[in-house]
Amino acid sequence: MASTSSHVKKLDPAEVRRVSETIAQIQKEVGKIFFGHDEVVESLVRALLSNGHVLVEGVPGIAKTLVIKALAKVTGATSKRIQFTVDLLPTDITGLTTYDPNKGFEVVKGPIFANFIVADEINRSPPKTQSAMIEAMQEGQVTIGKETFELPKPFFVMATQNPLEQEGVYTLPEAQIDRFIFKVVFSYPKPEDEARIMEENVTFKKFEDVDLKSIITEKKIIEMQKLTHRIYLDEKIKNYILDIVTKTRKKDFKYGEYVEMGSSPRASITLFIASKAEALLRGRNYVIPKDIDKVAHEVLRHRLILSYKAQAEGIDSIKVIDEILKVVKAP
Repeated sequence: MASTSSHVKKLDPAEVRRVSETIAQIQKEVGKIFFGHDEVVESLVRALLSNGHVLVEGVPGIAKTLVIKALAKVTGATSKRIQFTVDLLPTDITGLTTYDPNKGFEVVKGPIFANFIVADEINRSPPKTQSAMIEAMQEGQVTIGKETFELPKPFFVMATQNPLEQEGVYTLPEAQIDRFIFKVVFSYPKPEDEARIMEENVTFKKFEDVDLKSIITEKKIIEMQKLTHRIYLDEKIKNYILDIVTKTRKKDFKYGEYVEMGSSPRASITLFIASKAEALLRGRNYVIPKDIDKVAHEVLRHRLILSYKAQAEGIDSIKVIDEILKVVKAP
């Protein structure tokens, strides 16, 4: 997994800059229809470059589905939305084998066979259905009947949760939440952005009528994901990542007493690749400590289990992560 100095020599800085400019074009194009959430778009692009999946939390009505449709359109990919409900079955996601008297047995593929998936309100479905989705995300394939089918590449899932409603939901277990590379929180748009949303809301016009250009192709996304892995990450930066993740497991810092369980090794892996994606976004072929700090909240916020005492005293994961970044010295 470790990067070597030979990688940075092979990686042309001009190529990195070109990719960075392409990413900026993608973000600008998505911004034509999804505005007021530039940071969110950046997070989704970082996750896509890292070949990971995102858990999104936000109140209804802030266009979570729209951003995925826009990303799919701009990247020349396919998208599907799966509405998770209490009666949704695993086969409703993956597909099933049916029998036709004229054709015999045939496989009907489910909606998961698309490049971009919106798993809407994933916590509304029972654990068995959630597991089917998580397994597909992890394996990149599904089994229908006795056959195994590869999912399209790239394959990117944005699962959403409604933070307001607690009744009739099945909370995702920590082990499953850990499978998401980031947890992104959507906030309300600024008043000036909301004024624009009122004027240009796609509720009143078709998505297809918005002139979104396809900037890249599915093949290009895969190439960009490979390029992300080749971004140079120095040994000192690697140690910085390890120090941050290790600190989440200790009690020797302010707010440490509120952490019931620190981050898993998957946090280290995610910081490693996500910081490379951040460097690529900024047009650099090497990672700096600032890149780690930029992605740390999205990587760690859902990987810290806080005590009941923390909830009672108003201590959240953001405060804990801020303190860790303050006490862990950057190289």
